[in-house]
Amino acid sequence: MRRTLAWATGIAGLAVSGASYAVIEARSPRLRQIEVRILPPGSRPLRILHISDLHITPGQEWKIRWLRDLAGLDPDLVADTGDNLAHRDAVASVARALEPLLERPGVFVGGSNDYFAPRWKNPARYLLPNTGRRVHGRPLPYADLRRVFLDAGWVDLTNRRVQLDIAGHRIDAAGVNDPHIKADRYPKVAGPVAAGADLGLALVHAPEPRILDEFAADGFGLVLAGHTHGGQLRVPGIGALVTNCGLETRRARGLSRWGSSTWLHVSAGLGTSPFAPVRFACPPEATLLTVQPA
Repeated sequence: MRRTLAWATGIAGLAVSGASYAVIEARSPRLRQIEVRILPPGSRPLRILHISDLHITPGQEWKIRWLRDLAGLDPDLVADTGDNLAHRDAVASVARALEPLLERPGVFVGGSNDYFAPRWKNPARYLLPNTGRRVHGRPLPYADLRRVFLDAGWVDLTNRRVQLDIAGHRIDAAGVNDPHIKADRYPKVAGPVAAGADLGLALVHAPEPRILDEFAADGFGLVLAGHTHGGQLRVPGIGALVTNCGLETRRARGLSRWGSSTWLHVSAGLGTSPFAPVRFACPPEATLLTVQPA
């Protein structure tokens, strides 16, 4: 009896310790730095700061301060792959967090939680097969946030394709709206990467394989995505258990090949749903990608 009680007490203690650590880790962001060698020979490097899944709510000063400090990295381009908002009153907080970065060139697409507020869900649902059914929360003021980005000169790539000149590089840039809510319209951006472009850059929030296949077939060299939160709760030695989309769990965060000539970078993001403010073995992150000559 005493041994059973000791085991039960030990397990309960570990559970409490793990939950406490998961709350602390969710507020302990990291900067990842990665090199990708896909530019034409002889090109100068291109520094892209990839941010995603901020999920900001009013009063998250630690997150605002950390994001503002990223401007010190002096990126050539900022790429935001969506889910900036987690509250209807968060636009001002996002604008303040990104204010120094808005002074640099930027591109962005929206995510489902930019358009609809998060709702409480049973966490066990994420371990069940994805039925494709979506239940949205209240609409969020994404139009106001989009205006903040546009007024700063950032380029909206939501179902759009544009040619950019960034730090002496010609970039053929395209993006689609969030496939998680079936808002993507790839035919609007379809076509081979422009001849003479130094880089084909693509943005999408949820890295659904069907969209990644389209970008790869058109010759985009680098695709940036978010949405997965890196799995959010990872098992040491195993990794992510879910991605909340059709992507393989081994690709839940970081850089991987997609096809023969495309690199996919999935950001684990900086935030969480306000209804599940925890991370385990998957700290919040932003990534500085240094794109180098091949």
